[in-house]
Amino acid sequence: MAQSELRIGELAARTGVSIDTVRFYERKRLLPRAARTGGGFRLFNAETIERIRFIKQAQDIGLSLDEIGQLLQTGGGASECQSVRDLLSAKLAELDERMRMMRDFRRTLVNHLAACENELKSHGQKAECPVMVDITHFARSSKTTGKSQEKRK
Repeated sequence: MAQSELRIGELAARTGVSIDTVRFYERKRLLPRAARTGGGFRLFNAETIERIRFIKQAQDIGLSLDEIGQLLQTGGGASECQSVRDLLSAKLAELDERMRMMRDFRRTLVNHLAACENELKSHGQKAECPVMVDITHFARSSKTTGKSQEKRK
């Protein structure tokens, strides 16, 4: 075994991932197939350390393994830059939409909280949770609407 070759356990330890993760990345073709010893042990070159670090950093910024795989298959130069730009642009659009949805959901939660506080303040121990009343009412009206729509078919 050459100095620059690493067994899977050494590679995992140096990159902070599990052995199973290294095997998974290899199966997903995020890592090149490792050479094998006569005994069948995987041997990875030192560049694999940087590749795993890249994969982890790309995951940290929100890229999926499929997206990372696409990046790793680009040919370099302008086409690589365009692929990265397109991927990041799509990620930003996705993030903007998720943030919009979270802001909407936050407004809903604030309204529910205010309704609960008002109900408790107004009725004390006799309060009925307005959120649960709304949910129950919605569930009942959905069942009724669903049945009437089924009859129409």
